[in-house]
Amino acid sequence: MSRLWTRVVGVFSNRSFVGMDKTGNKYFTRIEEIDGIMKEKRWVKFKGDQDPTSIPVEWICWLNGQRKIAPTPEEMALLEARREQVKMNVALIKKEEEERKAREGKAPKIGKTAGPDLKSFIQQFPTDSEGTKIDARSDKAFEGSCEKKEEAESSEPTGSGESFRPGTWQPPM
Repeated sequence: MSRLWTRVVGVFSNRSFVGMDKTGNKYFTRIEEIDGIMKEKRWVKFKGDQDPTSIPVEWICWLNGQRKIAPTPEEMALLEARREQVKMNVALIKKEEEERKAREGKAPKIGKTAGPDLKSFIQQFPTDSEGTKIDARSDKAFEGSCEKKEEAESSEPTGSGESFRPGTWQPPM
């Protein structure tokens, strides 16, 4: 029991404060021995509700061990200013794009864009000499073009390739 108690007391007394972010979350570290290996444990103590989305990316990287050194307040201020500058640049680019489209007389499209060109899709299907569409599954349309029709269907490929039409082959059922 005393061993457990010393471990619990050691957890709280052995921690060292590393830093705090702008939302008030505090970050701590401690070094403990696990299986004879000294390891550094890192954790966050949230100011209010435990909301993981309130942790900045730099602190997440430090918690996961992707950063060896915790972010400094100066670094955090510099990165925040850079993010604000990027947001302003994006807003400026969107505004310029809308102005350019307005000058060209094209209103920005909202919603769905134009679909595929169905005329070119339909023209890909073969037609017979009378101009009617041929059903690709119908064997009657191609009886005249085939030199000989086998009564017993096999899964082995046959033919010389002279009567081949792309898109007409169907697998045996």
